Amino acid sequence: METVLESRSRTVVISADGPFTIIGERLNPTGRKAFQAQLQAGDLSQVEIDVAEQADSADMLDVNVGDPMADEVGLMAQVVPLVQGLTELPLCIDSSVIEALEAGLAAYEGKALVNSVTGEDERLEAILPIVARHGAAVIGLANDDEIRMEPEDRVAIAKKIVSVAGDHGIPPEDIVIDPLAMPIGAEPRAVTAFLETLHLLRDELGVNTTCGASNTSFGLPGRHTLGAAFLSVAQSHGLTSAIMDARSPQCVEAVRAGDFLLGRDEWGARWIAAHRAKQAAAAAAG
Repeated sequence: METVLESRSRTVVISADGPFTIIGERLNPTGRKAFQAQLQAGDLSQVEIDVAEQADSADMLDVNVGDPMADEVGLMAQVVPLVQGLTELPLCIDSSVIEALEAGLAAYEGKALVNSVTGEDERLEAILPIVARHGAAVIGLANDDEIRMEPEDRVAIAKKIVSVAGDHGIPPEDIVIDPLAMPIGAEPRAVTAFLETLHLLRDELGVNTTCGASNTSFGLPGRHTLGAAFLSVAQSHGLTSAIMDARSPQCVEAVRAGDFLLGRDEWGARWIAAHRAKQAAAAAAG
């Protein structure tokens, strides 16, 4: 199954047979007080920095301007075209505010990924018509009014999301399910439940999958090492994309190596090209 996303000039395909899709997470003010203050003041200079830091390593970029003290709807309408002017990468429009999702999709040129919808009836009926109207794809979170720990419960919610999306004319290939990556420091079963959910999703729905990969290592030391290990394990169990730290060489190289080892980078062409590019950059630097 292929989930196709597009910018004005580039197409990205999320699939089990192709390379892992890296969705850069950095453009997000959560936990960044300076960035929040800038957004509140209408200063978008940090957006340009965040895009530049990820553009060479990511396949897509997540765009989140959510701050309770800022005009998120107005900001999304400004930031989406700004980012599209800075990069050819397709975008993931990320907001819990329905009006902000609408503003971002209205401003976007191409086929975007929407982040996200849950299995709650109210959210499904509010968000899916917007996704359908704009011809977008959408991330479906495998939870409803509570966080479910049992993989079977998560898959049941995923099936509900796919079914209701179909009622709105959104095909399964345009649904990317998030099996829920949770902090391992707070829940010892977080990763094993995630992996079990991945297996069930692959066997019972066949849809593409994603997650907020950095959630797993939250609050722990050695976050990049844990993140790289988690991504490698999840990729080998069928995860096809992740919203992740595209600025982390450890995490990026983990999934690119996984592509090579799992037969999704034929003859290691992409892996070798990236190595040669690093060598050339180091030589040019002196």
